[in-house]
Amino acid sequence: MLETSARLLRLLSLLQAHREWSGAELADRLGVTPRTVRRDVDRLRELGYPVNASPGTGGGYTLGAGAELPPLLLDDDEAVAVAVGLRTAAGQGIEGIGETSVRALAKLEQVLPNRLRRRVGALNAFTVPMLGSPQPAAVDPAVLTELAGLCRDAERLRFEYLDHEGAATRRSVEPHRLVCTERRWYLIAWDLDRDDWRTFRVDRITPKPPHGPRFAPRTPPAEDLAAYVSKGVSTRAYATHAAIRLLVPVEEAAEHISPSAGTLQADGDDACILRTGAASLEVMVIHVTLMGFEFEVLEPDGLTEAIRTARDRLSRALERGAAGARRTGDGAGRTPGSRSGSSAAS
Repeated sequence: MLETSARLLRLLSLLQAHREWSGAELADRLGVTPRTVRRDVDRLRELGYPVNASPGTGGGYTLGAGAELPPLLLDDDEAVAVAVGLRTAAGQGIEGIGETSVRALAKLEQVLPNRLRRRVGALNAFTVPMLGSPQPAAVDPAVLTELAGLCRDAERLRFEYLDHEGAATRRSVEPHRLVCTERRWYLIAWDLDRDDWRTFRVDRITPKPPHGPRFAPRTPPAEDLAAYVSKGVSTRAYATHAAIRLLVPVEEAAEHISPSAGTLQADGDDACILRTGAASLEVMVIHVTLMGFEFEVLEPDGLTEAIRTARDRLSRALERGAAGARRTGDGAGRTPGSRSGSSAAS
């Protein structure tokens, strides 16, 4: 019985490799006859695994999707990867995913061998989350899956959308792709009313079915949709745009500048171009200065003048601070009512 159970697990592991196996191949891998393979396949079906069989000389066995979720087999690295993914899922901005991840992780850790439980436990014990960082806007997972399905099926989406001020509008779009940043989810879609591509924050979308009809997918607005969204949320959304040459390699800059703060392009081995946006030139000065890199302004010209104005203001502040320090130093050690050079005795 133990031998049969081990063989069934081995057979299931082979079928989960997402390829079609002939009966002869499986028999060879398992060291049994094709007839035994057929019996084992029947046993897996009884356990709820949807094993599909195609007849003929070119046919074989594949594992399909069923109505229920049967147990899965994971190798060591896969099990650790799933556990790590569940632990970090709570920070991905999907509403309710934290509690669900904890339940799934508890089930997984219950059956992990000790050697794997130690690996996962060590990672959890010696990892500190940055809880003080801004929390991502929560997204309803049902909305995410609904939008993904409409993108897949090329079906029009009708929804209510909240703008920056909280005003609601009704929109009708042809959804194309979902893009996830480190803090938010975005939907790229063709806006039928505005006759142009638009990017929508998913946490501001409330679907309003019925949806449809189907549509012929359009050519996307860019080949790199992640870069397209990054440029939109970091540059196009602001009134002031700038191009800054940072005097550091693009890899170093990318460690400190997130996609939502600007787009980076290598400019040789030791420099890169940052394209970003801000509410005003004054805010742009602060934004660029706080990055901590040496830089030069490529555009706009007004940004250079705004930097000069900030420099002069800071210089005057330093001069006033130095003057105040000198005045304080000149008065050090004096007592109220005393005069410089006066004698202690009359």
